Amino acid sequence: MSIWYELLDLLSLPFLSMNFMKNALLAVLIMTPLFGILSTMVVTGRLSFFSDALGHSGFTGIAIGVLCGAASPTWFAVVLAVAFALLFSYVKSRTNQAAETVISVFSSTAVALGIFIATMNGSSFTKFNQYLIGDILSVTPGEIGLLALVLLGVVLLWIFACNRLVLTAAHPQLASSRGIPVRGFETLFTVSIAVVVTLAMSWVGLMVINSLLVLPAAAARNMARNLREYHLFSVVLALLSGIAGLVTSYYLGSSTGAVISLYLAVCFAVTFLFRKRRA
Repeated sequence: MSIWYELLDLLSLPFLSMNFMKNALLAVLIMTPLFGILSTMVVTGRLSFFSDALGHSGFTGIAIGVLCGAASPTWFAVVLAVAFALLFSYVKSRTNQAAETVISVFSSTAVALGIFIATMNGSSFTKFNQYLIGDILSVTPGEIGLLALVLLGVVLLWIFACNRLVLTAAHPQLASSRGIPVRGFETLFTVSIAVVVTLAMSWVGLMVINSLLVLPAAAARNMARNLREYHLFSVVLALLSGIAGLVTSYYLGSSTGAVISLYLAVCFAVTFLFRKRRA
């Protein structure tokens, strides 16, 4: 981290004078491309409700971790969200119900259970504000290293299986007819989302984290003419919005996750209007 700090000191930017801002910037540079990549699959596979439901299950894990007195309740959230993703994939393959119905059942149950546990014995809900609103300034070098490993894993997954993942998300029947293990790829992707959502929840905020998994690709789809541009634009828009959101939130004293989401919403609005005018 010392090399990173020295490089940023050369820029002589006021908002980067403190180490916690340098950590936050590095976290944004790693985290936003991660969301940009995953966003393309979430939008293509129409899994926006699923990613939101994962956040609810993650909150339940946080509540359980706090109840158990865990030093880092985030790991409870990761385990529960992964279990949620695996259970969802299993139930989805065993029922004729629409995916949205299955997601709604899991989501409503998870959020109800989380609130029940969090408020047991008249407990105050304020201790969960960090997870609801997010605080990226609290990110530590160790957490940044973990986030970098997750990004590396997702990038490797995209390099070796991008086309099969996209085909599985867009046309599962066609993918199955071509010998692609659809259920295996669906499970792998849902578990990836579960890990990313729960790890980033305390930095971005549960209330807005779903927007980071939807808006980058939604905006990119308005501009992209092919699959390569679709992925590239999604990552670039997420990255630029992340940097702009961090700087803006620093000077305004607001939630970084919320500001990033607002920048992405503006990107979607502008690209949507541009597409309509071009059409």
